Amino acid sequence: MIYTIARKEWLERLRDGQFRVVSVAMALMLLLAFAMSLSQWKAAHIEQRRAQDRDREQWLNQGSRNPHSAAHFGIYAFKPHLPLSFIDPGLDPYTGSVIWVEAHYQNPARFRPSEEGTALQRFGQLTPAMVLQWFLPLLILLLTFSAFTSEKEQGTLRLTLALGVPPRKLAAGKALGVAAAIGFVLMPAALLAALAAVFTAPEAMNTETLFRLLPMLFAYAVYLAVYVFLGLAVSAFSSSSRTSLALLLGFWTVATFVVPRVIADTAEAAHPSPLASDFWREIAVGMRGADGHSENDKRILELKRQTMQKYGVASAKDLPMNFEGLRLQAGEEHGNELFDEYYGKLWSAYKGQERLHHFASLVSPLLALRSISMSMAGTDLAHLGDFSRETELYRRSLNKAMNLNVANRSRMGEYYYFADRSLWESIPAYRYSSPGVGWALQHQVLPAAILLAWLLMSFAAFQFSIHRMRPA
Repeated sequence: MIYTIARKEWLERLRDGQFRVVSVAMALMLLLAFAMSLSQWKAAHIEQRRAQDRDREQWLNQGSRNPHSAAHFGIYAFKPHLPLSFIDPGLDPYTGSVIWVEAHYQNPARFRPSEEGTALQRFGQLTPAMVLQWFLPLLILLLTFSAFTSEKEQGTLRLTLALGVPPRKLAAGKALGVAAAIGFVLMPAALLAALAAVFTAPEAMNTETLFRLLPMLFAYAVYLAVYVFLGLAVSAFSSSSRTSLALLLGFWTVATFVVPRVIADTAEAAHPSPLASDFWREIAVGMRGADGHSENDKRILELKRQTMQKYGVASAKDLPMNFEGLRLQAGEEHGNELFDEYYGKLWSAYKGQERLHHFASLVSPLLALRSISMSMAGTDLAHLGDFSRETELYRRSLNKAMNLNVANRSRMGEYYYFADRSLWESIPAYRYSSPGVGWALQHQVLPAAILLAWLLMSFAAFQFSIHRMRPA
């Protein structure tokens, strides 16, 4: 019986000219989003590889120079674009994915594509995630808002129930019919997108990508199921199609646009992040005179006294190493302490904002799905934080190697000490590897639990509405 009802619902949708037009438009939009995002990902992936190789070549071929000057010359660290980032670019367009590694300063990620786009592009480019998160739920609501109300208005629901059709089986059949209609839209687009990904970017297909894709697909399936159950529940509970449509469109608008905007403003107010100008001004004040270049700084004078006392000499020129290198490294270590303090506060604010977004998922399932989707794509705050931490560790090791080379390979007063290519080659090329899917899932326990709670609540509302449903 359930299959018969589902088949009947599916055939009605298929014969509906409006549904065919909307479904084809939705499938084309999804295909266009996949094609655009995959093309951009491929171009960015190739360009990043070239930039990495070019940057490494410049580092190795910088010629003979003082090691500390080489530290100022610096390198660029690139956050790789994981394969699934073409589905959900997440925060990458707004946070950047390249960090300049140099002496004295811990730089944030830069080269944000959103800064170079038009006002419309900054609002949000068309991506598969946007279509699946924003527009597909709207299609589901258009499929479900009149599932029961139209039969109430036509009087067929009373006849159907009078024939002995159990309300629960009727509801299950309608739900399966809606699922078949959604599959009609999604499956062709998904298959074509998968084929395009295999042939266009075969390097994107690996085991880790598959392990990340499965939780992402499951989260989207749960999210869409929430809208199916909510749509059917409201339709069963409402007395007219107009009322049902108004309630469902109101929920979609609030959950998709209003809540995310309000929560973003609330999170910034509750956990404000400093302006870039204020942030760097405070660091500059803390670094004043203590970056290793000032010989009269109290910290440097005390370090010199302790070092001479340790080796039993009366002058820094008599030390068995070049004190210039020790002085520069001391400045780096002092700067590292300052950066740990100020960046610690900054990341604490970011994480506080993220927690508010997670808890706000209780009001909007979109926020929970978006968090999981970005995490699996490697474009969320946690992945950016891990990239920043690993890059900073590399920066500190590089600067320490340069400063200790000055200390151990030159003498005090040897202002024109130069190192050669052998030193540059001793510094390994920076290649960041993103953490695995298990690490990513650990950061998504709360959003996943809330999304599953939405599924249970929507299913419970669906069951309750079916139980309380009246023919007219």
